[in-house]
Amino acid sequence: MAKVYPDQEEPTFSSCPSYGPHTYTLWMKSLVFNSNGCTVYDSNGLIVYRVDNYDTKGRRDVNLLDLRGRVLCTIHKRLFGFGRWDVSRNSHDSSNSENQEKPWFHVKRCHEMMTGKLTCQISTVECQKYCIEKIGAKTAFRIVNTDDGDIVAHAKQKHSTSGVILGSDVLTLDVEGGIDHSLVMAFVTVFGLICGRM
Repeated sequence: MAKVYPDQEEPTFSSCPSYGPHTYTLWMKSLVFNSNGCTVYDSNGLIVYRVDNYDTKGRRDVNLLDLRGRVLCTIHKRLFGFGRWDVSRNSHDSSNSENQEKPWFHVKRCHEMMTGKLTCQISTVECQKYCIEKIGAKTAFRIVNTDDGDIVAHAKQKHSTSGVILGSDVLTLDVEGGIDHSLVMAFVTVFGLICGRM
């Protein structure tokens, strides 16, 4: 059987999360035909994360995967949680099944009646708190560290290099340094589910 990368060694994927600033492209579509999900590209145009819902939008259990299809985390919508999600991180260590059962973070959907703004409150097991805020009526949103008010990620509709605005399903996501990018992608996945985009 031929190698996928015939002219070089097969690339390895670091188990260490990326923490530096980076710009991603979010395509709110699945690469799987007739499926719902999201595909995330890095600044070199390579796929780094993906979500594939093989059934219908808004499934109760959704997985965030890396390029090789390795499950990074599982998002579970509580049946009677009224807008609550639990997210568990996969450790990829078969001997450490206990960690796979513990939640990584919890998400609660909020809707401010006065402003009409859709927000999500996020609490991690490390007692860090974040908030996802939808910006205006468009697809833009930002992720804010509520402890210090810093914006850790910001998404907006993508423009081509010539300045043409792409479709509403193509976003640019700027992630600041000092945060695990897979954590940010898990936030983005939950928000996509809340907004009915996956």
